[in-house]
Amino acid sequence: MIGHATPPQIARKPLEFDVRLALSEDDILGAQRLRYNVFVEELGAGGDLVDHARRLERDELDPHFDHLLLIDRCQDPASHDHVIGVYRLLPCERAQALGRFYCDSEYDLSPLRHSGRKLVELGRSCVHRDHRRGAAMLHLWNGLADYVLSRGIEIMFGVASFPGIDIDRHAMALSYLHHFHLAPPALRVRALPQHFQPMDLIAPEAIDRQAALAAIPPLIRAYLRLGGFVGEGAFIDRTFNTTDVCLIMDTSAMSDKHREFYTRKAPRA
Repeated sequence: MIGHATPPQIARKPLEFDVRLALSEDDILGAQRLRYNVFVEELGAGGDLVDHARRLERDELDPHFDHLLLIDRCQDPASHDHVIGVYRLLPCERAQALGRFYCDSEYDLSPLRHSGRKLVELGRSCVHRDHRRGAAMLHLWNGLADYVLSRGIEIMFGVASFPGIDIDRHAMALSYLHHFHLAPPALRVRALPQHFQPMDLIAPEAIDRQAALAAIPPLIRAYLRLGGFVGEGAFIDRTFNTTDVCLIMDTSAMSDKHREFYTRKAPRA
């Protein structure tokens, strides 16, 4: 899952940040602790490998991913509270060796695999509630841009979530995404049939664009501003208590304006 959609909360005083890949077991545990705070405690997610006693959200794919972390240097890594932002990243060559992407459990990724392009899957993206204002997300995007550009990655993709599974609540936003941001056919993945939720619920002429945009989680809106598309159909994830869409970003199709925003450096905290 690409992003947590809860609006920003209280901003804290600026801290010194590091953005880097996980280097140790403490880093991985810190990422899983943050994911527990966001996905389990805030959003009500579950899962077979969630460790409630240690407050860790994890799954069997964690060892295969790179974990891009936003680190609060004021926190002791041994406390596992030093990670305040995370992206989980799976390059295509590692997915090929593994035999799957995480998104294979929700979407038919054949169009992406057949594209011949260099892919990376994004997932489990979240920021601690105390840092959802200010530069935290931009710091993470700087790190993601460095990761993508240094590896020659052409397409980023992953599921992003609306909280809850009440489709009526999300009908306007999902319809807007379907009618105005559907991926081109060559890259148009499709939600798997057993959990497929049509997104064309409201006719395009009946959509209130301002209301639809306001109902879209902020992180998804940010990907749209960068030129992102969505796949066909939403996926109802009852384990995570979310309605998922698959976001796709073709880095070669980004305008100069989008690319400058994505790669510009965040101010030092």
